[in-house]
Amino acid sequence: LTGVAATTKYVFDLKPEEDVFWCSADVGWVTGHSYIVYGPLLNGATSVMYEGAPDYPDKDIWWKLCDRYDVTIFYTAPTAIRSCMKWGAEHPARHDLSKLRLLGTVGEPINPKAWIWYHLVIGGTRCPVVDTWWQTETGHIMIAPLPGITATKPGSATTPFPGIEAEVVDEQGDEAGSEQGLLVLRKPWPGMLRNLYRDPDRFKETYFSKFGPTTYFVGDAARRDEDGYFWVIGRVDDVINVSGHRMSTAEVESAIVSHLKVAEAAVIGQSDEDSGQAICAFVTLEGDREGDDEMVAELREHVAKRIGKLARPKRLVWTADLPKTRSGKIMRRLLRDIAEGRELGDVTTLRDPDVMSALEEKVAARRDEADA
Repeated sequence: LTGVAATTKYVFDLKPEEDVFWCSADVGWVTGHSYIVYGPLLNGATSVMYEGAPDYPDKDIWWKLCDRYDVTIFYTAPTAIRSCMKWGAEHPARHDLSKLRLLGTVGEPINPKAWIWYHLVIGGTRCPVVDTWWQTETGHIMIAPLPGITATKPGSATTPFPGIEAEVVDEQGDEAGSEQGLLVLRKPWPGMLRNLYRDPDRFKETYFSKFGPTTYFVGDAARRDEDGYFWVIGRVDDVINVSGHRMSTAEVESAIVSHLKVAEAAVIGQSDEDSGQAICAFVTLEGDREGDDEMVAELREHVAKRIGKLARPKRLVWTADLPKTRSGKIMRRLLRDIAEGRELGDVTTLRDPDVMSALEEKVAARRDEADA
C-alpha cells in the first residue's frame, strides 16, 4: 500500500481536493487493484469506476464519461489508444475534454505514434503523458516520468521512481551501456512480491536465479539512451530469430504502426523452413481501409527502411481487430496458435471471442489457397 499510495500521488501529480481520477483498467486486474481501488482511496481522491467496453454503446463512451464527470487524470492502455486512433478523432471531438490535465499509459510499451495521438487529440497538447512501466509482480509503478520534473520522450518510460534501482544488463549481468539488454531491479521496493503460492522454488528460479539472489530478473528486454532514459522493448520471450538475427516483436510492431495508414499491429514469430522463424504480422488499418497486395508491398518496404530488410514481415494478415484481454492487452500467444494451426489455448480472459473466430477463418482460408 505504501508503494501504491506514493506512486498514485507523485506519478499522477494527484491533488485529492481538485482531481477526478479515472483508470480504465478492469478492476479484476492488478492495474485495477492498485490504481482503481487502493491508490485513489489511500489518497482520498474522487475517482471514476466503469465496467464496460470502450466502444459500447458507442465509440465515444470514454470521452462522454470524461466530459460528464469532469475527469482530470485519465490512465489507460496503449492498445486501447490505438483502437481509438482507428475509430477516428471525431469521437473524442464530440465532447469537452478541457478538464483533463494529465494522461497516463500502462500495460505495454507505447509506440511513439500512439503517444503523440494521445497527447494531441485527447490531451490537446496541454496534458503531460506519463508512460508507466511496472508488473503484476511489482505491485505498483516502477519506472515513469514525474510530471513537471521529468522531460518526456514519446515511447520511453523515462527514469525509475525515486528509491527504485533499475539497470539494463547483458547476459553476464554487466551493464549493457546503450545496447539492448535485460531489465533488472537491484534493490527491494515496497510492493515487491514475496512468493508464488505454494511454490517457493519456482519463485526463486523465475525471479532470483539468473543474476543471483539479490537481483530481480524482470523478463523484459530494454535499453538506455544517452540521457539514461529507459526504453522497455517487451518480453524477452517475444523475440524472433530470423536467420540468426534476433529482433524484438515490439520493434517491428512499432515500425509497422508508424505507417500513416496503420492503426494497430501485432507481430509474432512463425516456424519457417528457410529462416527458422519468419515474421508474421496481424495488421489493422486506419478507418475502413481494406488491405491489398499493393499495401503489403508498401508496408514491407516501410519496415525495411525503418529497421532493415530482415525485419520485413513474410506474411501479413489483415484484421478488423486483434484478440485482447478485458484490460486491453493483445493476446499474442493466441495469434501464434492460429498461425501455427494449433488448437487455441486458454481463452477465458479474451474480451471478444468473435475476433478469434474471424481470424481463424481468414488464416484457414489463406492456408487452403496456398495448398491449392
